Amino acid sequence: MLRRTFCSLTVGAAAAAAVPSGRRSVGTADVIRLREGMSGLTALDQTRGGHGALERAALARAAEAVALQQRAASQTVRQRLFSLASHYTASAAWSCIDACQPDRARTHLDQALRLAGMAQDSMAQMRVWNSTAMLAHQCGQFGEGVAASLAAQATTTARRDPLFASLAHARTAIGHASRGDRQPALRSLGYAEDALTRAHAAPRPPWIGFYGPAELAAITAIVRELLGEPAHAEAASHRALAALPATLRRNRAMTMVRLAHAQLRQGDTDQACATTGKAFDLMAGDPIPGRMRTQIGDFHRDLFTLAPTDRAAREWGDRYRTEWSPR
Repeated sequence: MLRRTFCSLTVGAAAAAAVPSGRRSVGTADVIRLREGMSGLTALDQTRGGHGALERAALARAAEAVALQQRAASQTVRQRLFSLASHYTASAAWSCIDACQPDRARTHLDQALRLAGMAQDSMAQMRVWNSTAMLAHQCGQFGEGVAASLAAQATTTARRDPLFASLAHARTAIGHASRGDRQPALRSLGYAEDALTRAHAAPRPPWIGFYGPAELAAITAIVRELLGEPAHAEAASHRALAALPATLRRNRAMTMVRLAHAQLRQGDTDQACATTGKAFDLMAGDPIPGRMRTQIGDFHRDLFTLAPTDRAAREWGDRYRTEWSPR
């Protein structure tokens, strides 16, 4: 189903780009048509993770939106098209972050932020700053990560909608924890939890569908792990897995690897190895995204540092090394 959706998205974008422009003005119907492709890309990402074909499909849609704005029937339509271009470019950036391609991700984020400015779209700006914070953490630029998270908090969208405010505070907590600042990290987690309790059901774009109590629990596990508190990290990972929908396959697999890391840090090697096995089972049939591959690599390194002669560790290495090692 997802493969059929992806093919239709790609073919649709190519076909639309090939239609002669003529003199027809572009209106709301064109905006709606272009917006409909966003859900399919989001679903594909949530199931399989970031990869090159997803990035290319998102960029094709962004290019289509930018081309169409030249014939926009009104300034409102033009801004909506710039907004769509920003969101699609942000989708491409996120795909690169998940695939651990930081240079490509940063280029796309710069473009997405520029498009969001032309669209005057606070939602798109919030999305870009959120991804920028994640990229900064991935690259070890923790000060930049905190700054990007604070920028996300300052957007109109975060100020008006507690759900987005919660996400921005959660990203800030990761930034503080990465720098070893325990109290600011826990304080930001508290702000995130409080904001989430005030968030009510409302129409929101597909990209934010991943965030809720389960994702906040997963982020809490990251924060606790960074602060050197594996027991708290394990408990948070269990809460996340209990609440994460089965459709978020990549997120569940990554949370399982994080749970395994917390178990390993507490000396439970057998259980940690078994837990990562479940993560591999979840991703069976699709390549492992780069971000998850890095996470498993970290687990492998710590496994053979903490338990180099353990039988479970040796068996884990024999069974899974070829499944996650770089190709």
